[in-house]
Amino acid sequence: MDRLWILLLVSLLSCGQGSSQQTVTKSSPADSAKYYQYRNATRDGIGKTYMGREIAQVMGHLGASWLERPEREREERTDLLLKALNLKPTDVVADIGAGTGFFTFLMAPEIPQGKVLAVDIQPEMIEYLNEGKVKRKFTNVTPVLGTESDPKLAANSIDMAILIDAYHEFSYPREMMNHIVSALKPGGRIVLVEYRAEDPNVPIKELHKLSVAQATKEMKAAGLKLLKNDDRLPQQHIMFFGK
Repeated sequence: MDRLWILLLVSLLSCGQGSSQQTVTKSSPADSAKYYQYRNATRDGIGKTYMGREIAQVMGHLGASWLERPEREREERTDLLLKALNLKPTDVVADIGAGTGFFTFLMAPEIPQGKVLAVDIQPEMIEYLNEGKVKRKFTNVTPVLGTESDPKLAANSIDMAILIDAYHEFSYPREMMNHIVSALKPGGRIVLVEYRAEDPNVPIKELHKLSVAQATKEMKAAGLKLLKNDDRLPQQHIMFFGK
């Protein structure tokens, strides 16, 4: 029942939810025909493709309850993900597409001398993050309101950027990754956590999955190489990239 429930809920949440990231404006200066193509949108996509992949619709703030579901840790084994990151106490981590802060607030205690920059493009999610920060009395969490093409991170400011089930929804993946790469300190890493497109048994819609091959190809365009693909999670890749 858990798998069926996830499949049905993701289907509902990924269709028709309001978000600035879903808006595709062909005339945007940031949006070059050199990198993006347009076609009729599929049910779960926005009709905009990047390197052969249709970009998925965004799960908006109305899906907050799904992000905070009690069984999430058991289903996704976020405890194993936290261990895989091997965080240092002084690390500065950007949680890109932080949403309600589910994983932000798991990381914060692991980096007491560092901080988490919790980035989201939806003001409603920033409110969730601020409320959660106050409730948990975390002083090392900073919510950041980004845009669909810019996470608003300072250059050379982060040790790690983690994108959990978020990259496949970026309306401007090339621009976003270029900004994130610029924000990395020397030796910094970018971690993509994505449902495995290679596995037909993963009960998530196809546009909300990403293969290692596709991710590697897209990250190469941002000047990154695959350092490691950690397969300890039951349904998701943990892909580490670096310059």
